[in-house]
Amino acid sequence: MEALNLSLLLLAAVLASSLLDQIIPRVSLPLIQIALGLVIAIVAGGDVEVTLDPDLFLVLFIAPLLYDEAKHADKVALWRERKPVLSLAIGLVVATALVIGFALNAIVPSIPLAAAFALGAALGPTDAVAVSSLSKQVDIPQRQASMLKGELLLNDASGIVSFQFAISAVITGTFSLINASSDFLVEFVGGLLFGVVLGLLGNWVVKTARSIGVENTNFHVLFEVLIPFLIYLVSQACHVSGVIAVVVAGLINVTSPKGVIGPTVSRMNIVSGSVWHVLTYALNGIVFVMLGTQLPNAMHDTWDSTRIDNGTLILIVLGLTFLLLATRFLWVAAMDYIHVRRAERRRFAKRDVRSALITTFAGAKGTITLSIMFSIPVQLVYPDLAYKVPFPQRDLLIFLACGVIVCTLLLATFVVPLLAPKRDEGEDELRRQEQDAACTLDILRSVIEMLTAQQTPENRVETQAVIRSYNDRVARLKESTGIEDEPNVKLRLRALGWEYDRTLELLEDDEVSGVVGYAYLERLEKMISLLEHGRGGVLAPHGGVRLRALAHRGWNALLRELPGTAMATRTEEMRQLQIVARSYAIEHLEDAVASSQVPTEDAAALLVEYQRSLAALRSAVPSVTAVVKVQNRANEVKRTAYHYELEQIQEAYEAEQLSRAHAKRLRENVQLMQMDLDDTV
Repeated sequence: MEALNLSLLLLAAVLASSLLDQIIPRVSLPLIQIALGLVIAIVAGGDVEVTLDPDLFLVLFIAPLLYDEAKHADKVALWRERKPVLSLAIGLVVATALVIGFALNAIVPSIPLAAAFALGAALGPTDAVAVSSLSKQVDIPQRQASMLKGELLLNDASGIVSFQFAISAVITGTFSLINASSDFLVEFVGGLLFGVVLGLLGNWVVKTARSIGVENTNFHVLFEVLIPFLIYLVSQACHVSGVIAVVVAGLINVTSPKGVIGPTVSRMNIVSGSVWHVLTYALNGIVFVMLGTQLPNAMHDTWDSTRIDNGTLILIVLGLTFLLLATRFLWVAAMDYIHVRRAERRRFAKRDVRSALITTFAGAKGTITLSIMFSIPVQLVYPDLAYKVPFPQRDLLIFLACGVIVCTLLLATFVVPLLAPKRDEGEDELRRQEQDAACTLDILRSVIEMLTAQQTPENRVETQAVIRSYNDRVARLKESTGIEDEPNVKLRLRALGWEYDRTLELLEDDEVSGVVGYAYLERLEKMISLLEHGRGGVLAPHGGVRLRALAHRGWNALLRELPGTAMATRTEEMRQLQIVARSYAIEHLEDAVASSQVPTEDAAALLVEYQRSLAALRSAVPSVTAVVKVQNRANEVKRTAYHYELEQIQEAYEAEQLSRAHAKRLRENVQLMQMDLDDTV
């Protein structure tokens, strides 16, 4: 019961931090969450104590966080900056562990060298939340931003693996460089292989489930959430790095294989994105709030200790922070110097020093560092001893890690804005307006995709009405912002081509008579030729297959003039042919909407047009009662669309794609539409 109460309290603190982050955006979110944790600890009188099994802590927090980071990593930028990223993610982590380890062991001899190395390895990884929070205030140069994002993905794995080796040395009491190097190679290469193999196995499971008709969103989303935990646990059980395996699987993104499109996949991606956004936000927030709750305990035990003077403790924290940043600056400066001299072929200038300082101070420590430190075992178990031995200076190590985390977060929040290039306010405002307009357009398109994905035969008519209203909003937005709106002729030509292909298939299978089939092909060819401004015929797309149609056209033209075929029969057969051909085109248009390969509003507008013509072909004019029922169902579809639009607005604002003022206006507009809808019901 106590664990449940603590979990709910931590979640409530994370919820409160999201509100405070909107009110005081200049303070980074991790600092807000740490402060809330401190408040909880003070109110509870210091009785909040978190004790988790180290292995449980790693799999519960690190596996899903690393998987999500890897899944959303910019693979192109990661490959482009692969050399500096690998240098920071592996070389700098090892250098940091060595510098911090030797220095700490020299200052505090009671901390074993291996334990000091463990602290240095834990201080290697940078924090994703802290790095992303900086973009609210500063404009980090593109190269530095790409390096930081790539570094924070890969150095998590190298830092954790180095930490695990150091802890193993503390537990066993022995350390061999040769054995450690061979073990590291086995774990690293094994983690890579297991990540690929298990990832492809997950891909096979997804494809097999789809092949047998399992398109249930709940199954696919839950499977994706389960994937990082399974990969981590299986890899660790096989004595290879579960961290590296999870990162590799995330980079491959096996649960969302490329080339698979459609309404069901689109709906699954929408739900999956929302689930992962909430999950990672909660996990990151919980770790920072836990840091705040544990600071008083760590400070109290260490502060009241007579072994080290309190002033000395503060000096050690500041000294470790200085060593950490100095090592990072020298490494980054040397790396940038080589880049400038070799790639750009110029002298190292003052602006390069500033860039190195930005990269240095932007590498704040946070979630992963704290997660690693909490995984330090409380006691050591030796087979030849009948009792357990406390881990040497565990509280002091956690205290030092907490102090360095807070110092680096403060420096990142308040120093980086002084170093980063200043923005031109006029250009920045214009860029912000253009970004707001483009993001609003993406939100409306996303709602159209969601409505198309959730369309069923039962709600098709009312969903079409709501999609038309969103297409109208897209058109008005384009008109007001000056965004060019060229008709998507290519998409309409593709739709006519799909009808043409389906009609040919029916003719070849003798499922439609030649008179009706070739007459419809002739009509489609005229429409294609008109859209192509007279460039149709045998040289236009589908021209090769039209040669067969030309061979039969004269004969079927004569047949149409001969008696013996009832006009009513031909009319009904033509109507059935149009139903089949347009249904075939609608299937492909639905995939086009889900794939987002063309402007969503264009594909959706053409899809609605086809669906309306298909409905007209299939049924007579609806009665007044049917129209009223459709309107009532349309109101429910509107409510769903408005709710999803509000979610998209909030996600775009949290991702810093919308300004605060514009997001507020968009929310107010949707809320007014909701009120108007409720008043009319």
